[in-house]
Amino acid sequence: MSTPSTPPFGTFFVPGPTEIRPEILAQMTRPMMGHRGRAFEAMFARIEAGLRDVLLTARPVYVGACSATGFMEMAVRNAAEGPFLALANGAFSERFAKVAESCEREVDRVVVPWGETYDLDAIESALSKKSYVAVTVAHSETSTGVLTDVRAVAELAHRHGAMCIVDSVSGAGGAELTIDGWGIDFFLTGSQKALALPAGLAFAVASAEYVERAKTVRNRGFYFDVVEYDNYAQKNQTPSTPATSLLYALEAQMGDIGREGIERRWERHIAMRDATVEWVYGMSTRRGVELSVIAPAGSRSPTVTVVRLPESIKGPDLSAAIKERGFTVGSGYGKLGATTIRIGHMGDHTVAELDALLAQLAEVLA
Repeated sequence: MSTPSTPPFGTFFVPGPTEIRPEILAQMTRPMMGHRGRAFEAMFARIEAGLRDVLLTARPVYVGACSATGFMEMAVRNAAEGPFLALANGAFSERFAKVAESCEREVDRVVVPWGETYDLDAIESALSKKSYVAVTVAHSETSTGVLTDVRAVAELAHRHGAMCIVDSVSGAGGAELTIDGWGIDFFLTGSQKALALPAGLAFAVASAEYVERAKTVRNRGFYFDVVEYDNYAQKNQTPSTPATSLLYALEAQMGDIGREGIERRWERHIAMRDATVEWVYGMSTRRGVELSVIAPAGSRSPTVTVVRLPESIKGPDLSAAIKERGFTVGSGYGKLGATTIRIGHMGDHTVAELDALLAQLAEVLA
């Protein structure tokens, strides 16, 4: 499974891109196929079925050869006319607001400090003061490790006549998510996080109502036209040239996730989160190292934990020290860069592999 130059699986804990099993990477060496033939369509149909099982939706799942930010732009450009309400509690939820503004949309924000959660009453208050076409929200905010109750946000949005657009880039495949059951109007994610695939693919799901309303939008663009994506997906096709090698890896991974079962996958991620939180608590109470999880209890992502460090330890220094021991974690992001590290316990990792990392971190910190 590994060579002298390749570390064994279970050493890379960045919150995206995540570590990929060698057998999944090997799928990408398969020969090319024509993407307008029956063999491709049969493969794409299998991929679609697997993605629908992971995301719990009956709608087509769009697959694009781009980053998830591309599908953020799709969500904005194809939405009906009107202002957006952006919920911002970290770097990537703020990015969504900036994407909307770059598309010349009027954007209002509900902003909370990094590491904190939203007051649903504050969201409802904002929605009651103005008519919005859509609310944007990050499910799992990768910069802070905060998990937002997007089901509750969707219910509030619908109550006030707005659609709910959800970024679940670091959530999908690791945190509980039910697109149809939660009434999400537009969902997007990327391949390189909890789905444990190489970077380079984005996935989206749009409700039937969203697509119908998009048909009335005159300037929805060409490359990210949701109506075209919807039409092609229903024919087991993509509107433009797909990243076929990445699709080979995707097909194999969908099979493995299906055999694990999405509910068991969620449970495994919760177990890794809980093990990380317990380690932080133990380091603080029993080892005298003042660590803390910045996300509040009850709103902690199952896929990424952001750990606040003592003033005497800088995030980049700790990341460098643990790398010398053969493990990789994420440095803090943005304004948290110097004061935190981010542990990405997502994808195909197990609690046992995570425990090996935490043991090494404990030695470095001690």
